[in-house]
Parts: sequence; C-alpha cells; structure tokens
Amino acid sequence: MEYEIKDLKLAEAGKLRIEWAANSMPVLKKITEKFSREKPLKGIRIAACLHVTSETANLMIALKAGGAEVRLAASNPLSTQDEVAAALVKYEKIPVFAIKGEDQKTYYAHIESALAHRPQITMDDGADLVSTIHNSKKELIPEILGGTEETTTGVIRLKSMARQGVLAYPIIAVNEAKTKHLFDNRYGTGQSTIDGILRSTNILLAGLTVVVCGYGWCGKGVAMRARGAGARVIVCEVDALKALEATMDGYEVMPLRKAAARGDVFITVTGNKNVINQEHFKLMKDGAIVANSGHFNVEIDLPALEKMSTRRRKVRELVEEFTLKSGKKIYVLGEGRLINLAAAEGHPALVMDMSFANQALSVLYIKENGHQLKKEVYPVPETIDQEIARLKLASMNIKIDRLTAEQKRYLAGWQEGT
Repeated sequence: MEYEIKDLKLAEAGKLRIEWAANSMPVLKKITEKFSREKPLKGIRIAACLHVTSETANLMIALKAGGAEVRLAASNPLSTQDEVAAALVKYEKIPVFAIKGEDQKTYYAHIESALAHRPQITMDDGADLVSTIHNSKKELIPEILGGTEETTTGVIRLKSMARQGVLAYPIIAVNEAKTKHLFDNRYGTGQSTIDGILRSTNILLAGLTVVVCGYGWCGKGVAMRARGAGARVIVCEVDALKALEATMDGYEVMPLRKAAARGDVFITVTGNKNVINQEHFKLMKDGAIVANSGHFNVEIDLPALEKMSTRRRKVRELVEEFTLKSGKKIYVLGEGRLINLAAAEGHPALVMDMSFANQALSVLYIKENGHQLKKEVYPVPETIDQEIARLKLASMNIKIDRLTAEQKRYLAGWQEGT
C-alpha cells in the first residue's frame, strides 16, 4: 500500500485520538453501521483532500466501511495530525499522504498521490483537488461522477468555475447545508479559533480589543467567543447587511483602517486576499497579534509585512515576531494559516459529526445520482439536511413537537384568515 506520513510508530496514539473523537460523533457512527451492512459504495474510488484530523479519520472509516476505496491527502500543510495519519495507514489500511509542516512542493505531490487511483468521486476542503484536476489532470474527468466541497472558500472558487463554464463535473456544496454552516462554521470555528490563539500565545483575552475581519457564520462565531472571554470586539465588514447585523448584535463596526490603531488581536475570517495589509500594519500598536482562520494563508499580507521589517524571528512555537523599522513589533500566528488547525485541533468532534455526516451522505447521493447532474454546484438535498438534524437530536435525547393534521392543513391552505 502506498502512503507518505511522518512516522508509522505514532499509530497507537492516533488510534486513541480517533476513538476519542468517535465518542462524540453518534450520527456518523449510525451512518458507518449502515454502510457496513449495506456496502452502498462498493467499488467506488474516492480521493479526499481534507484536514487530516481524528474527525476526518472517522469519515474515512465510514466511507471504507461502505465499500469505497479511499485515498486521503491534507488540505493544508499545517493541519495534519501525524499520529492520526499513521493510525489510518496502520490500522485501517487507508493510503494517506500528509505530513504536518510539509512544504508547498510536497503538499501538491501528495494531492497527485491522492488522485493516482483515478477517483470517481472527489472530496475537497478548499477545492485543491478540483483545481489540480482541471489544471493538470484533465484525463481523469471522464471517470468522475462528482465531488463534494467542505468549506466556504472552496465553494466560492467552484461557483466561480461554474459561472465561467469551466467546471467539468457536478459538486455538492456541503458547506451550504444548514446542519453544516450554522453549527460547524459558527460554533466550531468560533471555539477552535480562540483555542488556537490561546494555545499558541497563552494571552488573556479579557480586557483586550479583538478585531474580527468578516462577519459571515465563521466571523459570528469568533466574535461571540471572543466577547464571551471578556474581550471588547470590533467587527470589520464590506457587506452592508452583515455590518448591520454585527451592529444589531452589539459589536462596534468600523473600517479596518480605523480599527487597526485600536486592536490588540486581529483575526481574519473572510476568504479573501490581503485583508490585512501594509496600510494596517503601519497603524497597529506595538505588540499587536495577527491570526487567520480563513482557509488559505492569503488573508494577511505577509510578504508586505516582511518587506516592512528589519528582523523576523520565531519567539514561540507558531508565533513569529516581525520588528518594523520603527522598532514596533507585530506577532503573526501559525504562518498566517488556519490557526485553529495549525495551533489547536480544529473543530470539536461533536460539531464535525454533522459536517461529516453530510459528507458521507452526499457521497452516496453522487454515487446514485451523479450521472443525472449537470456540471454545477448543488446544495445538499434538504432530505439529507433534515435527516442529519433528526439523528443529532435523537443522539442528544432531545424530542420535539410535531404538527397536527389541522396545523398541516392550515399551513398548506390560504382561505382561512383573520
């Protein structure tokens, strides 16, 4: 079996991490059990480019239980949990190509390895598999039924491809499932981002001013958790509706240029490029901390910061100090990459349970319906969303009311009024 990981000797520790995560993933467990009985993915080749974490491991185990032949590469150079990668190889016999801290060349070589078995379904977190296939592996396209995409940034890229007419096969936007973005993006990103910042710096957030760039579901979660830790929170936005929402949620809203002089900690969650740039670095306080929780490491303009600096040094694990010509120091966390995975463990398993249940059922949907789908980006079918919500509530022993026949008739009609 082909694989490329850091050290197979880490497998036992990884096995324990996978088991621990599985305890908080009851919905995916039910899907795994059903897949194991019915083998609905038998013979299907899947290439996955996802964060190699204990939660992802449980998704890979579910797909293999369903009969799929799976290969896994990392979707970020710093997000791999090496012991988990080792456990998947040793105990599950799943080919993994991922090493925490791998360079750019190795990262893309691993993507190529994940595609080496000519997949029929792709699974992405950031659309790097899709872009690699479209740029340099077009010969694979005729065999591909479809793909899934996990995150906002990837969905943006894929919708752009669809608009331009270059997307060569259908994609299910898992990120747009309600049981994904309303929970994973908000509660998962919110908690894990703050976790990553605290693990890498050991700062006290209480009393500090935290500037959150972007107020989508991820930004909402980060702002909420920062405020919960006692920070004063400023939100910066380019979308009038989101800025209004942040205002109504009780946050200060202002342009980043104004916030730059006030912030102690800056967190980007926009999915866009050069959000924090040279203009803002000049205005920041001495000792300002800058972190990113968007998918790609382009939200903080690090080349500009380096040009402005007279010295760059590592002062803690995953903390770099940039000394500007004025003597002011700015601290960048996790090389500007996803801080929740670079410095912490990513989203808690309890919330990833729903996200990866969406992934597993969307893969099955593609297997059964891929030939009928157009070359577009599709939402997760509502039936899948509702079933996952139902299973999650059941796993939490929460019961809800049901509409009576009379209430159903009332909602379906129009004659009855005041």
